[in-house]
Amino acid sequence: MIDAIIAGCGPTGATLAAELRLHGVRVLVLEKETEPLPLARIVSLHIRSLEQFAMRGLLERLLQRGRQRPVGGIFAGIPQPAPEELDTAYLLGIPQPVVVRLLEEHAIGLGAEVRHGCAIAGFEQDEDGVTVELADGEQLRAKYLVGCDGARSTVRKLLGVGFPGEPSRTETLMGEMAATSPQEEITAKVAEIRQADKRFMLGPVEEGRYRVVVPAAGLSSGPPVLEDFRERLRALAGTDFGIHSPRWLSRFGDATRLADRYRVGRVLLAGDAAHIHPPTGGQGLNLGVQDAFNLGWKLAARIRGWAPDALLDTYQEERRPVAADVLDNTRAQMELSSAEAGPRAVRRLLAELMEIDEVNRRLIGKITAIDLRYDFGEGPGLLGRRLPDLDLKRGRLYDRLHRGRGLVLDRTGRLTVEGWADRVDLLADPAAALDAPAVLVRPDGYVAWIGEDQRELNRRLARWFGDRTATA
Repeated sequence: MIDAIIAGCGPTGATLAAELRLHGVRVLVLEKETEPLPLARIVSLHIRSLEQFAMRGLLERLLQRGRQRPVGGIFAGIPQPAPEELDTAYLLGIPQPVVVRLLEEHAIGLGAEVRHGCAIAGFEQDEDGVTVELADGEQLRAKYLVGCDGARSTVRKLLGVGFPGEPSRTETLMGEMAATSPQEEITAKVAEIRQADKRFMLGPVEEGRYRVVVPAAGLSSGPPVLEDFRERLRALAGTDFGIHSPRWLSRFGDATRLADRYRVGRVLLAGDAAHIHPPTGGQGLNLGVQDAFNLGWKLAARIRGWAPDALLDTYQEERRPVAADVLDNTRAQMELSSAEAGPRAVRRLLAELMEIDEVNRRLIGKITAIDLRYDFGEGPGLLGRRLPDLDLKRGRLYDRLHRGRGLVLDRTGRLTVEGWADRVDLLADPAAALDAPAVLVRPDGYVAWIGEDQRELNRRLARWFGDRTATA
């Protein structure tokens, strides 16, 4: 029997596969596409995603393949620079196929099996596992099944989980292509039109090539063609800027939906299978990847047999409210992009408020997930929050999290993880740049305990990492 089958080898599925493999879980990833989709869309990896990739030793590989971008201006495209005190100052623009390929290679390198051209046709679960039937009739048996198979998730539909929300009201065309008009002319025209229509954009991605975003109003449905872009540009700008040679073209709507449940028995949902929303703010890929970092170690713990009874339930408890908040902020951003007088007035007011550093930082923190706080009960301000990549006596904190284990960072030199050493590392470092005597850090980088009392630490270790063992 396979330990876990993952449907979908996009960023969420590949990240989850790697996280499971760090704990020795046998993983099979089923991807229905035989080849990567021909869509070289540039995506933004946000601060929290970059931090979590750094925890697994992947950051440098991503930085080599992307371009760093300023953090400011990501909320509704309001051009306000990030406050100087923001502790992480960039996003990473990178082609989505590059991200998918790197994460898939990482998962395979850790021992995951990936099969392309394999679509799930059905499944049945019982007390001991899940029987998965493929489109070609093959049957597979696994302890758990995770649907990371996108907005039209087959797993979610077969599971019968509701997906309530709002259908798409407006559609937008987006693509990357060359243009013959001088950049100065394009820049001036774009600035003029965006005074009234924030859904219009021609932004340079490299010399002579542009990211083009235009409302799809009046166009027939279906996959867009270059002439659709020309028609909309002429209608809005009076010229098509001589666009030609597209690399990719796409159409997206503003549908917003959230799964009723993230887990039914031995079947779970993650990424776009659990939530969809407009791409405003570039949060979709990041939200899914962070689902995977939250779920991976918990599912592995369940499979390996040491998880506390309620640990796997915390996946939905923690991540579904995060998705609900993302859906709300994308709804707000879409309203602010309207050309109507009322939303334009609200946008101007918000732009003024964002000149206040605390307001600006709060919105940046919301989009990039650095202000996320899980509810771990009463405690100091850092409890439930991410721990930044601290300076240590030797190296950096995130270098100590590559194995996906828990970590006690102890400045007192008096604490122990005896009984949990097979799951949790102990790092005694009195010089650590930490404003606390000691912290317990979960594998996903969130602080689960702060203090210096061994008995309190033991209680938290048991909550998150199960019963102590005599041999650990």
